[in-house]
Amino acid sequence: MAPLTCTKLSVITVTGVLTQIIGLSLFVFGFFPVKPALPGTSGSESFYAPSCDFVGNLSDTTLPSDQLKSLYQELSGIPPSFERLILMVIDGLPAEFVLGKNGKPPNKQFKEAMPYTQSLLASGSAIGYHAKAAPPTVTMPRLKAMVSGALGGFLDVAFNFNTQAMMDDNLLGQFFRIGWKMVMLGDETWIKLFPRLFQRHDGVSSFYVKDTVQVDQNVSRHLGYELRKDDWNLLILHYLGLDHVGHIGGRSSVLMAPKLKEMDEVVKLIHSSINPSQGNRQGQALLMIVSDHGMTENGNHGGSTYEETDSLALFIGLGNHVFDHASVINQIDIAPTLALLFGVPIPKNNVGVLIREAFDSLTEDQHLRALELNAWQLLRLLHAQLSGLPCRNFPCDALYDHQSSGSSECNRTTENMLCCLYMEAAALYTSWKSKSASNKDYSSTAAAYYKFLKSASEWLSGRTTDKPVKLLALGLATMVISSVMLSSLMLRRLREIYHGGKQPASNLNDSMNGWSFDETFIFSVVVILVTCMTSSSMVEEEHYIWYFLISTFYLLLLRKTAQSLSAVGLQSFLMQKGKSGEGYFRVCCIFLLLISGRILRGWHQGGVNWTSLPDISKWLEQGGGQYVKPLQLISAILVISIGLFALFSIESKGKYFQMVRLSFLISGLLVLLHITRYQDYTFSSTNYGATLLVQIIYAILGTATIGTVVALPWLIPLSTSKIFPSDNTISPSFFPRIQEKFPLVELRDSLYVIGWAYILCWCLLQLLLQQAINTTPILLLLLQMVAGVLYFARSGTHHKEWVEIAGFYYLGMAGHFALGNSNTLATIDVAGAFIGISNHSTFLSGILMFIITYASPMFILLSLVMYISTKSMAHLVIPEKANAGDLLMTMLGFPCLVPLVINSILLTAYTVVLLLMQNHLFVWSVFSPKYLYVCATTVCTLIGVFIVAATGFYTYFVLAKRKRKACSG
Repeated sequence: MAPLTCTKLSVITVTGVLTQIIGLSLFVFGFFPVKPALPGTSGSESFYAPSCDFVGNLSDTTLPSDQLKSLYQELSGIPPSFERLILMVIDGLPAEFVLGKNGKPPNKQFKEAMPYTQSLLASGSAIGYHAKAAPPTVTMPRLKAMVSGALGGFLDVAFNFNTQAMMDDNLLGQFFRIGWKMVMLGDETWIKLFPRLFQRHDGVSSFYVKDTVQVDQNVSRHLGYELRKDDWNLLILHYLGLDHVGHIGGRSSVLMAPKLKEMDEVVKLIHSSINPSQGNRQGQALLMIVSDHGMTENGNHGGSTYEETDSLALFIGLGNHVFDHASVINQIDIAPTLALLFGVPIPKNNVGVLIREAFDSLTEDQHLRALELNAWQLLRLLHAQLSGLPCRNFPCDALYDHQSSGSSECNRTTENMLCCLYMEAAALYTSWKSKSASNKDYSSTAAAYYKFLKSASEWLSGRTTDKPVKLLALGLATMVISSVMLSSLMLRRLREIYHGGKQPASNLNDSMNGWSFDETFIFSVVVILVTCMTSSSMVEEEHYIWYFLISTFYLLLLRKTAQSLSAVGLQSFLMQKGKSGEGYFRVCCIFLLLISGRILRGWHQGGVNWTSLPDISKWLEQGGGQYVKPLQLISAILVISIGLFALFSIESKGKYFQMVRLSFLISGLLVLLHITRYQDYTFSSTNYGATLLVQIIYAILGTATIGTVVALPWLIPLSTSKIFPSDNTISPSFFPRIQEKFPLVELRDSLYVIGWAYILCWCLLQLLLQQAINTTPILLLLLQMVAGVLYFARSGTHHKEWVEIAGFYYLGMAGHFALGNSNTLATIDVAGAFIGISNHSTFLSGILMFIITYASPMFILLSLVMYISTKSMAHLVIPEKANAGDLLMTMLGFPCLVPLVINSILLTAYTVVLLLMQNHLFVWSVFSPKYLYVCATTVCTLIGVFIVAATGFYTYFVLAKRKRKACSG
């Protein structure tokens, strides 16, 4: 077999990567389709029993709004209970803050912050519910669920950042068709979902979470004016401040109680204006207070924990209802309830169930009629998704005889069970209407309807959408092919380097001739990860796996060093090759890795199930700012000092080097200025000075880093560098011979400087964007990276290069969880994604969010540029056997292949796991969010590897061109 060339390796690698991207795209779009919806909107047909040949009144759409409204009222048989609706959305408000939890009252602090709302609940003037929100718990899909009663697709979490107009049947569309005038104040998501429906609106961005004050004042400043107006039927108020308070300071933020007090004052103002006792003449109005989702202890949301799904539904104006404890409903139940309270058809794709207490003021006949309409609507949905429904053609051919069907028939399949429940309720209702029924008959009929409605709702809500099997199979097969291509390429490269005779045996440790302990462990890590990912609990607590694996790897390094010590003796070990303290230095590096790693993994108690356990960050935050701020400053100063020391250690005094040092020094000082002056800025509204300062830092950092990468290879002096290879296996007498063909010294010098420019730039960005408590973990990651690079540089050939790079990759993943990340969407730091942005930009905020979330993996990948500059190139000493391709393959082969291969294996394996778990109870709450993280990790790996490869190729070809020109001159 012909040996690999640089061109062949590059072409196969690029082909493998492109194949992986195509396969991943096919699988994602196949596995996460947008849930199918019935086309069109509900009209007059919704007031008739479902039948085979009834298509509804096609002239509905041509009727004037007032005639359509009268038609609906006539057909429904339920008079509208209200004329106006005020929908007040308090973004991120957990129902627990208002209604308590497990029968216990809310926290005293929160209860006292909302005295008026609590008085309404105590007097029975308000009815409160814990409204369970379905994941993903982000704003846009939750608003769509409340107005349509339908559950969206899982990828709505991505569409949340780029909201499109809602095309499915919904309450606002139904209200618009009967001539309602609507006004919206607050979150601009409503305007994007329903363009051209509002006669007046004033929207604010929901993503600029630094603003906790103006974002709500912008809503309330219009409130008095709108409450005095009588030209609207629906007023939507969407307050964002409480959600922003949560993102910044968590549930326990000092701003939480004042914000609840502010919301309570709004409730008081609205209720006073619509209360009939106040003598208003604007028609009876219903005030409904809802929240789109809850929040975790640290204020984030997106996942499926109780804290995130516990949203609020509060009705004010339905009458007097006194309950001992708040009931639990589903958030989707709001849509059918409001539809029938206001006399419009239930949206066509609704899967919600009427809220029982909302119809207590109706007569028994009207209440049962409402249940019948809800049952008909769900039955139509069942018909669309269950082609084998036994009562599919009921009642048009009356093939089903309820009396003759036995209970055994009803329990055989889901279809039979649902049909039996419906038929039982319909038969009871028919019987109730045909005779003078007792209250007992009414109760049993209502109970039968609710049993069918809840069963149908649960089945429809939990039903997995049909997936295109061929598309999934093609996507998975393509990813398998990509993984095989990359893995085969790496194995071939391993054989050529370590078993192809290219290196003299004297240059290799004995462990190179077979599988050593550390090589076996590196391979076993992949097997362990793939196995563990088949368990939902291990997915939720994945950080424990990475902590264990990276700690074990460090212990293996200590073991190998100890073996070297015992083999050569302590005296010679500490004085290897005449280098005083060489062995001692390696031992210190390992202990630095072990100690910093132990502190790092104890910093955050991540995952899902054990987040309440104590950790270092909680201890510091409980102690207050007097502990966090000094530690943040010390850590930031150390990070900046390490980076600047590495740059200032370059002996060259050229003007360009001075400019690079000065740029990063200024950036570091400005970052420290931001930390000291604007550390508390996150707890206030928009601060122009802080934003401007961060933008200046972005500009200087970007210019310095890009300028270093682009200009350094052109400006570095040829053959005059003061930096020499760290190992002396290359005799200095060989340098002139090598440099005749390769710019070796200049190449390694350039990569060293560029690598540190990447590292320092990335660290300074993290100091700006990460939460204050995460500054120390950034320092610990930097220390581990530096200690690892120095240890491997001083270890010679004791470790194979692919093992070292794999170890760094595992460190990056362990650091990802050590910074507080997890496999739930709730741990994504939204607050930091708006630092330095004066106007909301989905694109820029998305980039910053990615930088924050993948701080550790990308940091390690960028560090590989500096790592390359420290590696020995002893096997290139013989010029007649060396060429440009050999140098580039040796320099970039493993740093690019190892991360790609590990990631491709894990990606392909987890794709298989996701397919196997597609019917698992936790497929949408555990396995699917994890898969999104796997996809994002793939993007991170591809970007990092591209930067490493592009930097290496660009630097080499520029220096080679300069060298050829210098030689020819």
